[in-house]
Amino acid sequence: MSTTFPRLLQEHARRRPDAAALREKEYGIWQTLSWAALAVLVRELAHGLAHAGLQRGAHVLVVGENRPRLSAAMLAAQVLGAIPVPLYQDAVAAEFVFPINNADIAYAIVEDQEQVDKMLELREACPQLQYIWFDDARGLRSYADEGLASLDTLCDQGRQHMAQHPGFFDEQVAQGQASDVAALFFTSGTTGNPKGVVHTHGSLIDRAQAGARFDKLTSNEEVLAYLPPAWVGQNIFSYAQWLACGYVVNCPESASTVNIDLKEIGPTYYFAPPRVFEALLTSVMIRMEDASAPKRWLFNHCMALARRVGPALMDGQPVSLFSRLKYALGNLAIYGPLRNTLGFSRVRVAYTAGEAIGPDLFSFYRSIGINLKQLYGSTETAVFVCLQPDHEARADTVGVPIEGVEVKLSSVGEILVKSPGLFTAYYKNPLATAEVLTPEGWYHTGDAGFIDGHGHLKIIDRAKDVGRLAGGDFDGALFAPKYVENKLKFFAFIKEAVAFGDRRDKVCAFINIDFEAVGNWAERRNFPYAGYTDLAQKPEVCALIRECVEKVNADLAQDEMLAGSQISRFLILHKELDADDGELTRTRKVRRGAIALKYGVLIDALYGGKSSQFIETAVRFEDGRAGAISAELKISEATCYKPARRAA
Repeated sequence: MSTTFPRLLQEHARRRPDAAALREKEYGIWQTLSWAALAVLVRELAHGLAHAGLQRGAHVLVVGENRPRLSAAMLAAQVLGAIPVPLYQDAVAAEFVFPINNADIAYAIVEDQEQVDKMLELREACPQLQYIWFDDARGLRSYADEGLASLDTLCDQGRQHMAQHPGFFDEQVAQGQASDVAALFFTSGTTGNPKGVVHTHGSLIDRAQAGARFDKLTSNEEVLAYLPPAWVGQNIFSYAQWLACGYVVNCPESASTVNIDLKEIGPTYYFAPPRVFEALLTSVMIRMEDASAPKRWLFNHCMALARRVGPALMDGQPVSLFSRLKYALGNLAIYGPLRNTLGFSRVRVAYTAGEAIGPDLFSFYRSIGINLKQLYGSTETAVFVCLQPDHEARADTVGVPIEGVEVKLSSVGEILVKSPGLFTAYYKNPLATAEVLTPEGWYHTGDAGFIDGHGHLKIIDRAKDVGRLAGGDFDGALFAPKYVENKLKFFAFIKEAVAFGDRRDKVCAFINIDFEAVGNWAERRNFPYAGYTDLAQKPEVCALIRECVEKVNADLAQDEMLAGSQISRFLILHKELDADDGELTRTRKVRRGAIALKYGVLIDALYGGKSSQFIETAVRFEDGRAGAISAELKISEATCYKPARRAA
């Protein structure tokens, strides 16, 4: 049935007015907003926006953490036929200039003083930005800038407008069509200015409902909304599917309390990119390093059993009675308490997406009884393209195409997708649209992969990143950098990695240590250090990371296709790769081109046989100040292994 997000809201408010729609943790206490109360709030905000002159088709900027009133503001804008544009709350002000000017945004709804300051700073570069409303008034009492007001003020104006125009809201909702534009999402812009992805109510709701049917989601689910609302994945799970299913979305108090809030809520439906699962695993490993010897022995013994038995149990495969009994004991002693510590005791379905997850990391969670699955999609496809069915979750695939989706491969192995959830166009960018959308409706994903014998899609890497070695022992061998990087990041001591090798005679890598994990490791061994740069260059740390690299190499040697991707030489960077320094996107994807340009001298040193290289790098601190970090970086050799021969 043709519908829109405001109509879905009205339906929930009519059928289950007292049921919880949103929860927000404030001052340590969870506050609940029912569907009926949410409908009233949206009505007031919509009338207030109409009073301010918001017109159908106009864009409204939304910036902040997940907050009930920001979600309500997006719904209010959609009631009027306006288009919410969520942007990343951790972006610096300059990153907002292009999206605001590109979408000609005059209205902004933001969370707090930090975001207000950014908006006011932008007014010279974005003179059309007239109205700014904020949710959290702390620190803003003395602000008297023109067009600046609180959401409370907007609601007050809305109630006055409502009294003068009693039928206005329902008329606006009735005018909405599924084909109307519902949101504008800007891509992360790994190779240039971000592109605005135009999605309709129909495309987003269709995919949200298809995903809900696939996993049998109901209104009884509990979700924790802690990722940036500007990321389409968070938007689908905590907005589109929330309104499609009517489950409860919980907003944490702050980024620093997410792990505590996760345990308090105990979500049944969970979504996170691999980096979040990596961080959770790192925290577990750090705690086990500090545990007593008997506890470490029990943990390691139980985890060895879990790796052998756990995935088979999750997939419904036959397991011996003796192994089942041992696993049940392990569940009492280790797996159950571990799931509770992570906040996953009630998780029925957990998904990871955004980038490929390391096979070892994926297997770890499934081995302890967490139904972690992978999905495949993108901003342009409204996320849901392929999903892994229960009992068919494998580390090396991303599942099967779900209802309504067609997948095929181009002549060069690129994945093409046709789906009801495809975006309409890139905003004001017909050339870019024509590059990825064919006249027949196929979308060029830019990913390389293939369909395996079970009908599952397997992603190798970004098509533009997959390469071949040239010369050396593995001349012509396939090189898949993301696959290698993900295997490295399974280790708790490695936070980020960037591999190089295309058209070169060997593979080399940059590595970022995980400062918390390695710092904890160093402190227990009484190794003094003065900060990240000092710790990263300790000989003991280099030896620790070499062990991790060589374990990855030994694993790669068993893969006939990717044995040539073993890492010959590596260095540990003197600073963490950072989005503020242009090295990562806001979704923490590596900007390969920018890194290769910025650290060209280090790449030359790796391939030139040097044992060390001095570098000085400009950095930008959180408070906006510029500075520089310099160091003499040690370059390490790693053992590579002969590839295993497949039996004839």
